[in-house]
Amino acid sequence: MREGPRSGCPINAAVEALGDRWSLIVLRDVIFGGRRHFRDLLTHSQEGIASNILSSRLKALVAGGLLTQEEAGRGHRATYSLTEAGIQTVPILAALGTWGLRHRDTTPELAVRARVLDEGGPELWADLMDELREQHLGVPRPHPERPLATRRLREAYESAVASAKAEAAV
Repeated sequence: MREGPRSGCPINAAVEALGDRWSLIVLRDVIFGGRRHFRDLLTHSQEGIASNILSSRLKALVAGGLLTQEEAGRGHRATYSLTEAGIQTVPILAALGTWGLRHRDTTPELAVRARVLDEGGPELWADLMDELREQHLGVPRPHPERPLATRRLREAYESAVASAKAEAAV
């Protein structure tokens, strides 16, 4: 197995760490879905990730320093947590979501988080990263008076799902 990136190019190094679709989907589900256990990641994958692929990607993300794995005792589930490097993928995922909104077909309920992140911009991304630091690293949010970014994203998603259900019922 290769040690380090193929070249010293920062774009290449990032692509080698994040470039396969499943790694980005796993990070998306940990960041935006709050999924921190193998079973949750597997059963709630909208894309239908296979268990062997999920296992491989989780190992790669841990080895790459984007996640940590807290081993639980016998019969207990391991918990995955974001590292600072993993948390700093938020702007990357937000940019990918914005690009997807503009250049690919999406569904309203699955596109709404990307739209909210696009509209909220760097300030919302920073708030989300601060929340993730609190949840995954135990670092208190510097602005606890601000509304939770995760709540804003969840409420937008729930509203879009409700609208889609109402529209389908008509």
